[in-house]
Amino acid sequence: MKSEDMKELKELIEFLKENKIGEFDLERGELKIRIKFAQEGGADLAGLARLMGSQAQSAAPVPGVVSAAHAAAATTHPAEAPASATDEEASLHVVKSPIVGTFYESPSPGSAAFVKIGDQVEIGQVLCIVEAMKLMNEIESDGAGEIVKRFVQNGQPVEYGQALFAVRPR
Repeated sequence: MKSEDMKELKELIEFLKENKIGEFDLERGELKIRIKFAQEGGADLAGLARLMGSQAQSAAPVPGVVSAAHAAAATTHPAEAPASATDEEASLHVVKSPIVGTFYESPSPGSAAFVKIGDQVEIGQVLCIVEAMKLMNEIESDGAGEIVKRFVQNGQPVEYGQALFAVRPR
């Protein structure tokens, strides 16, 4: 890949991040690129450049293709926190979406959210709804404890396995 192509790719990634576009596919002749950003943050341009450079030098099965797995490896990670914060985060239980759909925090527009940060929850307690194909699916907590973080906003599309809530176990 030429340096001008890399510059163009970096500009494209910045554009995607600024407009909060989570996934993008590009095909130009034999060049195929798939970019998929992690939920928090966007792509690490230096990491992507290293990936593209190493791929061009290696004998890849399909030259010029960045797979979703490679793109995921090139996404940014939150800045390293002090060890105590990392230990605390490691002890959190993450409730993930079991389906693809739209996240809703309450049973109907205008009504109170099922849970909010700081609430104590029990196993089986409804945390939210994920709408899929006009069906409202109640997502229940699979761990007891305190809600410490919500990863998605009301009305936001969610993917299978995407983090919805972080629960500090009792």
